[in-house]
Amino acid sequence: MPEFNRINRRSVLGAAAATGVALSMPRIARAATSEQVVRITATTPGSAGAVWRPAIARLGPDATAGLNIEWVSGNPGQVQIQLTTGALDVSVFGAVGLANVVNRGSDIVLFGPALNNHGRWIVRADSPYRKPADLKGKRIATQPETTETYQQARVAASLIGIDLKKDVEVIFGPPTANVALFERGDVDGVIVLEPTATRLIGAGAREIARVGDMWRHATGEPGDPFLVGLAAHRTWLEANRPLASRIARLFAATNASLRRNPKLFVDLHSEIGFKDNETAAIDLLPTRLTDVYPVKWDDSVWKVIDKQLDVAIKVGVLDKRPPRPIYDAVTLGDV
Repeated sequence: MPEFNRINRRSVLGAAAATGVALSMPRIARAATSEQVVRITATTPGSAGAVWRPAIARLGPDATAGLNIEWVSGNPGQVQIQLTTGALDVSVFGAVGLANVVNRGSDIVLFGPALNNHGRWIVRADSPYRKPADLKGKRIATQPETTETYQQARVAASLIGIDLKKDVEVIFGPPTANVALFERGDVDGVIVLEPTATRLIGAGAREIARVGDMWRHATGEPGDPFLVGLAAHRTWLEANRPLASRIARLFAATNASLRRNPKLFVDLHSEIGFKDNETAAIDLLPTRLTDVYPVKWDDSVWKVIDKQLDVAIKVGVLDKRPPRPIYDAVTLGDV
């Protein structure tokens, strides 16, 4: 994981006003001012969150007036550690991972939308496997056991009768290592996130399932399920609620702009991590990524989070529920 670097940026008041973000400052729960630097995660190219920073810039200066944002780079998984340790004020967290952290004593809370689940089950083009159940007894690769990618894939798989702990041989590693195993034929399939999945599809691989679809079909819940939301320490959020709300609305507005104009994914492909010559994959981005970016932060989302925790407890991914809700209600308004 590369060392995170810091890039000062004036940003954030609201092109549609921000989303409800609670920033994490475990050391000092101070009230925010227009001059206060807010440290927000800027995930590295190769992750779905990498599009936020350039997409926010496309909203124009009015969208980012009045705040001083310091974008702090970090890989998926690293950004949660950065938030927990106080290197970030605002990061992203998934429900199961956050519940585990809260159960160990951290008081971090979700306060706005970030990403829907975009885990994909991928096999090679010539593979005989057509559905996840076909991979029982086979070998697959995915991200480490502690990541939301794996935990939510395990939760969703359990709903269709697959125990990833018992029925499949799982090799854990970072996405680059998993792709290398896949391309060498050392594993029969991979569970990966976007945009890595689209890169594999563009190179000829085949998608046999989406984690979100597995969840939706098993539960009857509409829409794509929650993967990660904006998160901050509860003390920061309580001290800076108006600021957190502006940030949350900004992210919701940014996600809304991506949904309204999917061509932005093509325009911003290099920021997402695609080279110009990856034309087949780039052309797929508008149809494959749009649904990844949610705009809602309401009881429909919180019910899904609660359900995810219930199922996680049932399959042993989570020991118990935290003593209080891990989400905070922030009104986003129309985006």
